[in-house]
Amino acid sequence: MSKELLFGKNPDEIKQIVKELGMPSFTANQIVDWMYKKDITEIAQMSNISSKNRNLLSAKYDFGVELPVKSEESIDGTKKYLYPAGVNRFIEAAYIPDENRSTLCVSSQVGCKMGCLFCMTGKQGFQQHLSAGEIVNQIRSLPERDRLTNIVYMGMGEPFDNPDELMKSLDILTSDWGFGMSPRRITVSSIGIIPAMKMFLDNNQCHLAISMHSPFDEERRKLMPIQHVYSIKDVIDIIKTYNWQGQRRVSFEYIMFKGLNDTDLHAKEMIKLLNGLICRVNLIKFHPIPGTPLEGSDHDTMVKFRDSLSAKGVFSTIRQSRGEDIFAACGLLSTKELIKKGFENQDSEILNY
Repeated sequence: MSKELLFGKNPDEIKQIVKELGMPSFTANQIVDWMYKKDITEIAQMSNISSKNRNLLSAKYDFGVELPVKSEESIDGTKKYLYPAGVNRFIEAAYIPDENRSTLCVSSQVGCKMGCLFCMTGKQGFQQHLSAGEIVNQIRSLPERDRLTNIVYMGMGEPFDNPDELMKSLDILTSDWGFGMSPRRITVSSIGIIPAMKMFLDNNQCHLAISMHSPFDEERRKLMPIQHVYSIKDVIDIIKTYNWQGQRRVSFEYIMFKGLNDTDLHAKEMIKLLNGLICRVNLIKFHPIPGTPLEGSDHDTMVKFRDSLSAKGVFSTIRQSRGEDIFAACGLLSTKELIKKGFENQDSEILNY
C-alpha cells in the first residue's frame, strides 16, 4: 500500500501530523521549512529532526517530490517535461525561456473534462485531478527552477475544475512559509467556471486569463461546451465587478480559426463585450490537431484583427508560438499515446515516448 505524501501539505496539516505522531510541536515548522525552503528529496535528509522522529514520519509518509521522467527540447529552446502522476499516469509541463523571462506552463489535471474542439488534452479525456503537491512538484523539480520567473496554469486540465487543489497550490507558491513568490508572477487560465473563478478572484492576487475564442454564444458553444453552462458574457460581467486598475491583470486568450472567428464582425463584438474593462487580448495561432476540421487564420488576418481591436482601445498582441515541433505549443499537451499503449513495460514505453 502506497504511503501518503508530505509534499503539498500546508502548515496546519503538518501540525496535525506532528500532533498525531507525538512529536514536539516545533517539529512542524522544521518539516515545512525542509519541504519548501530546502533542496531535499527524502525525509531522511531532514537533519535537524531527530532520527526517531524521522523514522516515525517515514513509516507513514513519503516525501513526495518526483523528478521528470522524460524531456524534449524544441529548436526554439522550449522544453517539455513528462512527470509521473500516480500509477501509469503522466502529465506534461512546458518550460519557455525568453530573453528577459522564463515561464513554466503547468498542468492541473491528468487529461480534461471540458472537451474543447481545438485541444489535444481534451481528446485524451479526463483521468484524475492533480493534488496541490503534484501541481507544485512541476515547479519544485524543474531542472531550470533557479531561472524561472513566471508560472502559467495553462497546461493539461482546467484549473477551476480542480479548485481546492488549485488554491492550495497557489498558497504554497505565494506564502512566506512556502516558495514566497509574488502572485504577480503567476497567471491562472480558465475557460470560465464562474463559482471557482469568483473564489479565486476573492482569495488571492494572481493574474487571470480567460479563454474566449469567440464572442458569439452559438459559435462558442460549438467550440467550447462550457458555454452551455457559463456564457462568455456572464464571465465578463463578473470580471467587470473587480478592480483591475492596479498591478493585477486580466487577459483573454483567443485562438484564431480561419473563416470562423477572425472577421470584422467578431472584432466588433469583442470590443462591445470588453468595453470598459482594462485588459489584454492575446491572439494565438491555431496548431492543427487530429480529428478536427479547424484551420488556423493566416498571419495577415491576425495582424488586421489585432489592429482592429487596438484601434478601439482593446490592447491586443499576437502571441509568439513556441515549442510546436515537440507538441508543447498551446493546445498540444497530451499523454494520450502513453495511456493507449497500456504500459506493458513502463520504463521502455517512457523512454520511447
